Amino acid sequence: MTLRRSRRALLTVALLLAAGCTVPSQPPRPDRADRETTAPDGAAPELKALYGQRLDWAECPDQPDPADGDPAVECTTLKVPLDYADPGGRTIKVAVARLRATRAGERVGTLVLNPGGPGNSGVDQVRSGWKAYRGALSDHFDLVGFDPRGAGRTTPVHCLDDRTRDEWTSSDDPGYDRGRVLADACQAKHAALLPHLGTRDSARDMDVLRGALGEPRLDFLGSSYGTYLGALYAEEFPTRTGHLALDGSVERSLDPVRLNGETAAAAETALRAFAADCATRPECPLGQDRAAAPGRLADFLDGLRDHPLPTEDGRLLTATLAWTGALDVLYNGSRSWGRLRQALEPALDHGDAGELLRLADGANGHEEDGGYSAPADAFAAITCADALMAPTEEELRAARAELAVRAPLVGRHDDRAALLEPDCRRWPFRTAERPARIRAEDSATILVIGSTGDPVTPYVWAQRMAAGFAHAVLLTRDGDGHTAYDKSGCVREAVADFLVDGTLPAAGTHCPSD
Repeated sequence: MTLRRSRRALLTVALLLAAGCTVPSQPPRPDRADRETTAPDGAAPELKALYGQRLDWAECPDQPDPADGDPAVECTTLKVPLDYADPGGRTIKVAVARLRATRAGERVGTLVLNPGGPGNSGVDQVRSGWKAYRGALSDHFDLVGFDPRGAGRTTPVHCLDDRTRDEWTSSDDPGYDRGRVLADACQAKHAALLPHLGTRDSARDMDVLRGALGEPRLDFLGSSYGTYLGALYAEEFPTRTGHLALDGSVERSLDPVRLNGETAAAAETALRAFAADCATRPECPLGQDRAAAPGRLADFLDGLRDHPLPTEDGRLLTATLAWTGALDVLYNGSRSWGRLRQALEPALDHGDAGELLRLADGANGHEEDGGYSAPADAFAAITCADALMAPTEEELRAARAELAVRAPLVGRHDDRAALLEPDCRRWPFRTAERPARIRAEDSATILVIGSTGDPVTPYVWAQRMAAGFAHAVLLTRDGDGHTAYDKSGCVREAVADFLVDGTLPAAGTHCPSD
C-alpha cells in the first residue's frame, strides 16, 4: 500500500468512527498456499464435491485472435445444482470466462464481474468488454465473468418467437397483455426451470465458482442489477465477502410497483433535462422554449400511437418503440443527448423515423435479419423469480395517481406498463422472496456507489442500500447517466484502491463526472 493510500485509509477510519459507525477490518489476502475452498457448513457431500470441482479452461469458441499484446480470454463451464435443496439431483452448467492478470507477479486474486440486466452476459463482459477495466484491475486480478441462470449461455430462457417479439415490443394496443403473452410462452417452454432462476440461486452459484477458483473470499464488482447479486451474496455468505463494490444500486426493500415508480420519476428528470438543454440549441427540433420543450417531446412520442411513422423497410415506428428508444439513450446521460437530437430532428421535421427506430432496435436487441439478441425473456424470468408482484387494484390506482404527479410525461403513455415492469402478475412461478433490506451482518465493509442523476437506479436506492448494510461506505458521483464507474476517473480510482488493497474512500466522498 502506498503512503497516499495509507493516509486515506486512516482518514476514512477516523471519519467513520467519529460518525459512530462500525468499521470491520478488511480481510487480509492469504497466501496461495493457505487458500481453502470451503463449502457451507453442513453442506451435503454432493455440494461439497461441486465446490472442489476442477475447471477445464480452454480457448473460448469463436473468440477473435487477441490484438498484439492483449491477453487471451479462456472459457469453461461450472457445474452447479439446478435446485440447491436437492444438490444430488439434476445439475446445470454455468458458462464462465476468464482473463488472467496481465502482471502475473503482482496478482492478488480473482475479481468476479457482473454487468447487470438482469440477463446480461458476464462472459461477454470479459470476452469483449474487459478493456473497460484495463489498468489496476486487469493488472492485479484475473477478471472472471459468468452468465447467470437464464442468461447468455447458461440455461438460456427464450420464450417468444421473433414474430411475437415484434408485436410484444411495438404494440400500442392498450388491450395487449404483455404479461400474459410472456408468461404463457415461458411456461410452455421452461416450466421446470422458472422456479430456479432467482438471484439468490445465482449468488449460490457464485460461491461455488469462488470455491472452484480456489479463492477463500469473493472479490466482486457488480453494476446495476449486479449490485443486487452482490448484496444477496453478502447476505448468504457474509464471512466469505472480500472486497465487494456495487455500482448503480438495485435494492429491493420496497415492493416492485413502488420501485418502478421511483425509476419512472428519475427517467422523467432525465427527459426534462434533455429537452430543456435541447431548447438552448438553434438546431433543436423541439423549439427554443425550454419550459415547453419537454411537453412537446412527450406529445410527439405519444402522438405516434395514432399516427405511427413508416420507415424504409416497411416497419412502423409506434409510440411504444419511440419511447423505448428515447429513454434507452437517456439512460447514458448527457453524453448521449446529441445522439437523441439527431434521431428526433428528421422524425419531427420530415417524418423520417429511421434513426429513432434504430435506437429502439438497439434497446430491444432487434437485429438486421429480423431476429432478437436482447435478454428480454431472461430479464422477466429472473425479475419475476426475485420479486412478488401482486398489487391490488386499489394499490395500483394509488400508484398510478402518484405516478401522474412524479412522472406526468414518462408515465402517461402507458402508466400500467411503467409500474409493472416486467408484469409478473400472471407469472407461473410465485416466488417466496419479499421486500426487505439486506443487512449482511458479518460481512466485510462493502463499497456502494451511486450517481445523483441516475435515471435507471435512482440515487436514493444507493443511499438505502448503503444504510441497510451493517458495514458499508457510500461513494457518490455527482452527475447524470446510469452507473458511475465508466463516467468518472475519480470513481475508477476509488474502486481500484478498494478492490486491490482494501482502501475505502472517506465517508461522504463525492466524485465529479468526467
